[in-house]
Amino acid sequence: MDIIAVASDPATWIALFTLITLEIVLGIDNLVFIAILSNKLAPEHRKQARQIGLALALIMRIVLLLLIGWIVTLQRPLIDLGFAGAAGPHGEPGFETAFSGRDLILIAGGLFLLWKATKEIHHNMDPEGDSGELLDHDKGSAAISFASAIAQIIALDLVFSIDSILTAVGMTDDVPVMITAVVITVTIMFFAAQPLSHFIEKNPTLVMLALAFLVMIGVVLIADGFGVHIPKAYIYAAMGFSALVETLNILARNRRAKARSAKEG
Repeated sequence: MDIIAVASDPATWIALFTLITLEIVLGIDNLVFIAILSNKLAPEHRKQARQIGLALALIMRIVLLLLIGWIVTLQRPLIDLGFAGAAGPHGEPGFETAFSGRDLILIAGGLFLLWKATKEIHHNMDPEGDSGELLDHDKGSAAISFASAIAQIIALDLVFSIDSILTAVGMTDDVPVMITAVVITVTIMFFAAQPLSHFIEKNPTLVMLALAFLVMIGVVLIADGFGVHIPKAYIYAAMGFSALVETLNILARNRRAKARSAKEG
C-alpha cells in the first residue's frame, strides 16, 4: 500500500475525521463508567485506575481491529429459538429470536450496566448501610477494591469496543485508518478522564445523572441485542439536553452560594 497516496486521498481524511467523531461519541459512555468507578476507589488509586482502564480500552480495540475478520463473524447467528418475535403495532418485524455472538455480548453488557447502575443508585439514595451506620464512600461498603474496578472496566471495555468496531466496519475497510482513529480518540479520552472525574466528584448531582445515563445505555444495549434498534441520535440528544439542564442547575447553585457568601461577608 502506498502510504503517501492514501494520505493524500481526501476520502481517507474524511473517513478518519468521521471515525474519530464516532469513537468520541461512543466513548463517552465508557469514559463516564470509568470515572464513576475510579471515584469509588481510594484517592491515591483513582488516577492509576483511569489510566489502566483507558490503556486496556486502547489495547482491546487495536487487537480487535487486527482480528477484524473474526469480529465480523460475531454477526452470524449462533442461537435460534425457532419462533417468530412479536410483530409491532403496524405489522413491522418484532424482536429477533436468532442471536449472534455480538447480540449475546450486548445483552450481557446491558444487563451488567443495569445491575451496576442500579446498585450505585441504591448506594447514593441510601447513605446508611444495613446496620444503620453512615457509609464512608472512601473506605466503607460503598467502596470497591482496585482489582474489582479493573475487572468491571475490562468487561465494559469489551462490550463498547466490539460495538464501536462493528459500527466502524460499516464506514470504512481501511484498518490503518481505524487504528489511527482509535489511538487519537483514546488519547483525547486520556486527557479528559481526570477533569471529568474531578467535575463529577465536585458535583454529586451529576453522579445520579450519569447513573441514569448508564441505565438508559444498558436498556439500549439489551434492545439492540434483541434486534430492536433504537437510533443513537435520540439517546445522545436526550443525554445532551439533560446535561445542559443540569449544567444550568449547577450554575444557578454556584451563583446562589456566592450571593449568600457576599451577604454573610
